[in-house]
Parts: sequence; structure tokens; C-alpha cells
Amino acid sequence: MVEFVSANPTGPLTVGHGRGAMLGDTVSNLLSWGGYDVDREYYFNNAGRQMRVLGKSVSERCNELLGLSSNFPENGYQGQYIYDIAKKFLKEKNEKIEFDGEVFKKYAEQLIFKDIESTMKRLGLIFNNFFNENDLYKDRSIDKTVNDLKKLGLIYEKDGAVWFKATECGRTDDRVLLKSSGEPTYRLPDIAYHRTKFERNYDLIVDVFGADHMDAYPDVVAALQALGYDENKIKVLVHQFVTVTREGQPVKMSTRKANFVTLDELIDEVGSDVVRYFFIMRGMNTHLNFDIDIAKQQTDENPVFYLQYAHARISNLIKRSNIDMSDFSMLSDLIDKKTSLIDEEHHLICKAINFPLIIKKSLRVLDPQLISNYLQDIASSFHKYYAKKRIISSNEKETSQNIAICKSIQIVINNGLSILGINAPERM
Repeated sequence: MVEFVSANPTGPLTVGHGRGAMLGDTVSNLLSWGGYDVDREYYFNNAGRQMRVLGKSVSERCNELLGLSSNFPENGYQGQYIYDIAKKFLKEKNEKIEFDGEVFKKYAEQLIFKDIESTMKRLGLIFNNFFNENDLYKDRSIDKTVNDLKKLGLIYEKDGAVWFKATECGRTDDRVLLKSSGEPTYRLPDIAYHRTKFERNYDLIVDVFGADHMDAYPDVVAALQALGYDENKIKVLVHQFVTVTREGQPVKMSTRKANFVTLDELIDEVGSDVVRYFFIMRGMNTHLNFDIDIAKQQTDENPVFYLQYAHARISNLIKRSNIDMSDFSMLSDLIDKKTSLIDEEHHLICKAINFPLIIKKSLRVLDPQLISNYLQDIASSFHKYYAKKRIISSNEKETSQNIAICKSIQIVINNGLSILGINAPERM
């Protein structure tokens, strides 16, 4: 199973969520291509302090809209979307009755997650499971996790808080699981949640996290190992942060301050294919600069345009050649005979043959960047070949040979784009 996105329902999906979303979805596609039955799961973080802050933010905006005194929280969620939720709430309720914070929280949560689902649909993200964090409290999984760690002698109390002896599990510091107020830190529900993953008997558990989880996830894995789970079944993919630039200047992003670029805005500007590709074209361990200006270009500088244009160009060549490609077997003959092939053709054939090895390597390390790099390389080689070679000529045998080579490249590009979740257009 692959868990990804799992954004708190406190605001719209932003570019900060986008990289993990595309990485998780592409890794899921890759695992499916490799023969796995893959469950894609979204962990619905609807418990904890941030949700109470959301409810309070909406409640106080309602007060403002009604001309009442407002005590907007210092760490509250800003932005027009909070006003929009408040306006819709007041319209449906006619007036602000004395609701408690839970009513505002649930109302905002439902609207925001509906918006999140809409954004994910635009990007082609489909999930098998949505796991609700609140269920961990309802079925007492949180309490059970603390008690089970306590039985192992890995729990102690200090300053009114409940601590996990992470140092006895190889970590450098012990960690608070329950604050003195009784509120769990995010590590505790994460441990309990991952226990449910193991109990569902998956062969492989893939977690896709942002760099802000870099320090926390090893503590979760250490606790799971102490509880008797096989940590070798967990593969954690941590991606670095994203910077969005426009006209050479970075766009600041903060959900609470409402300085962010939403994924919907990005899709509106550059399209879903470009959004998907840009988020996986760099290694997950490197910082990603999402240049909106380059992403909008319809030139070779835009790697998505460059790649899709190669596929469309080959479709046009096949159409113009009038060659029936329904029984495509010529490439294997060419490889055996290697007759009348120029160097560029040899290189293209070798690169096409290498595709399964690239997929195998990418599957082993769960890194889709290997596929995007390969596709850029083979597309570049094809464009150079196209510029040098006259593909369609009066010589039918030579034309058939050329088209067979082109078709093999198109098949590879099509398959690669399919794994990346990107369209392969027939014309542009």
C-alpha cells in the first residue's frame, strides 16, 4: 500500500502538497506496472489542535460578517477561503446561532475536503482507501498503543507528560507522546495508524512524506519495531520542499498566512500534465524549483512539451507513411540483421531496448525520476534523428524500417508517460 497526500483538511491543496501527491501516485503506478496489487490510501488528519483552530477561525469570521466583536486566533487560518466558508455557513443557517466549536470545525472540514477531492480528481489521483484519524480515538487504538509500549518498559512520565523511551530504540532523544494537557503529539496517532497498516498484512508499506517529517518518522519506525513489527516492510520516501517562481521571483507560501499557490491555480495556468511532470522530474532528495514561466512555454525548454511533441510527431509520421502498424514485428528483425542502420538508429534501438531495465531499477529504488530522465534522453535522441534522417522516402523498404524504429520509440514514450500519469497526445 502507498499512503500519500494525507493533507490536513484545513485549506486547499497547495504546491507544498503537490510534490508528495505526484510522487505517491507515480510510485503507485510503478508498483502496479511491476505486478503489485496496490492500495492507495489517504490518511484523513481530522483530529488535533489544527482542526480546532480551523473551527475557531471560521467562527470568528462569522462574527465579523455579522458585525459582532471578534477574537480571531493569533495562529488562525487566514485567506479568502475562510471568509467564503463563513459566508456559506451563515447563508445556510440564516444567522449565527450559538454553536460550539465542533459545529464550525465539522462544517469547514467537509467543505475543504470536498475541494481537496476536486483538485485530486483534476490531477487523476484515485484512492482505494480513506483512513479517518478520528477512528483511532474511537476504537481506542491510541490508548492501546500507549499501554503496549508501557508493557515493554518504553513509557515514563515527566513534567506531567507521557514520554516514549526512543533512546532505548536507537534514537538520540526521547519523545513526548502525550502532552501535560493530555493531548497527543502527532507521533502517537502516527504509530497507532501504522499498526493498522501492518495488521492489514501488506507485503510492502510505502509512506510519502515531506521534509518536515524527516525528524519524526524514524521515531515512529523505532516504536513499531519495538512493538514487534517488521520495519523492513516499510519504505519511507521523503521529498524536499518546493519553491515556486514567477518572473524570477519566489512566491511565498504559508497556509495560515494565506500566502500560497494552490494546485488548482497551477493547473489552471500550466495544465495537469505539466504539473504532474514538473513535480517528479527532479530527485526527491533535492529541492525543487517550479518555474511557472518555463512550465507555460510551448517550446523545447518545457520538458513536457518536448516529450509529448516527440510522441505526436511520430504519430504524424506513421499516418503520413500509410504503413499498417497492426502487426509490429519489424524492430526485432532490424536488431538481428542490423542492416543499413546509421549510428543514430543504433542508439535509438539500444535505448528502446533499455526501457525494461530502467523500469526495473526505478521499481527497486521507487524513484520515478529515473523514468523521466530516460524519457527526456530518448526524446532528445529521436528529435536529433528526425532532424538528420529523411524518415519517409520513395524507398518503401527503407521507409518501413524507419517507421518501425520510430514506432518502437513511441511505444516506449507512451508506456513511460502512462506510468507517470501523463497524456501521450497523437497530435499537437
